[in-house]
Amino acid sequence: MKKVIILLCMFVFPIQFYAQFQATIYNEQEKQIHKLKEERTKIPQEEKEHLKDKFTLIQARLDKNEITPEEAETLKQQAAQKHALNIENKLNIIDESIAYLERNMDGGRRHVEVNFNSIIFSDDDNMVLLDSIPKRTQSGIVLSFGLNNALQEDGGLDKSPYKIGGSRYFELGYEFQTNLGKQGLVRFKYGLSFQFNGLKPEKNNYFVEKDEQTVLEEFPHHLKKAKLRMDNLVIPFHIEFGPSKVAYNSRKAYFLNDKFKIGLGGYAGVNLNTVQKLKYKENGNSRKTKHKESYNTNNFIYGLSGYIGYDWLTVFVKYDCNTLFRDNPNEEHNISAGLRFSLY
Repeated sequence: MKKVIILLCMFVFPIQFYAQFQATIYNEQEKQIHKLKEERTKIPQEEKEHLKDKFTLIQARLDKNEITPEEAETLKQQAAQKHALNIENKLNIIDESIAYLERNMDGGRRHVEVNFNSIIFSDDDNMVLLDSIPKRTQSGIVLSFGLNNALQEDGGLDKSPYKIGGSRYFELGYEFQTNLGKQGLVRFKYGLSFQFNGLKPEKNNYFVEKDEQTVLEEFPHHLKKAKLRMDNLVIPFHIEFGPSKVAYNSRKAYFLNDKFKIGLGGYAGVNLNTVQKLKYKENGNSRKTKHKESYNTNNFIYGLSGYIGYDWLTVFVKYDCNTLFRDNPNEEHNISAGLRFSLY
């Protein structure tokens, strides 16, 4: 198997210049070797032609009686010996020159050229332009926010005991995107995210753990705010469909700028923390309390999600397949919808 050594010298002027200089030297060496090999094949024939010309001259002198037959034979032998040595010496010189050039090419014919955005490597007749292969995996920050609520087992959001506008969702995560084909039409997206799901009860209600269940009861004082927040750490994963284009940033890669996309997938993770915040007035004094309890929320979180959008902005919907509370007779499933930003 051929050894491939890739010299990464991007963005460094001196190294870039040196690499380009080396590429020129290697190219000249290859040309010289090729030229020497061509000359080597011509040497015997050229010397034979010279010897033939000398034999003709010697024969002409003999015909004119300028030399005797014995002298002519001696001259012919001397000429033949001379040109035989010429052939031997010239071939040796060329063989030594070729050996020298090949020995000083680092053991093989390589061509390395480093530019600002590309690396070219060639080994014998095989050439790979690394920058011509777009970077398959990219990564960036994911930010999403929107409304949060819970779907009831016996009805939709119209029967939800939680405020539609007051219950909110927020997500902050880091995501990887890997292209699954050369065309860049299908991508696998995965990462790690913190998700914060908030629920605000209607009226003057708050959450209470009662008989191993979590129920809503009326608060004894006037509530300014009651909110249950679940902090989850999840691994989201999606298959994304949509066109992409190959362009340059720090290097050649697939980009989704000005492109339509749709993603389908899900998520799985754990509940890190559940807390209820209360703001109320008691005896004319404003009070603020925070209760960190389990509230019987599920520790394992998993669900389905999807999004559709253009460029870096999408509209998303996600649905928890796990129930919100473990032992409640009326099953509730958290649902969120809003805007999602992919900041690559």
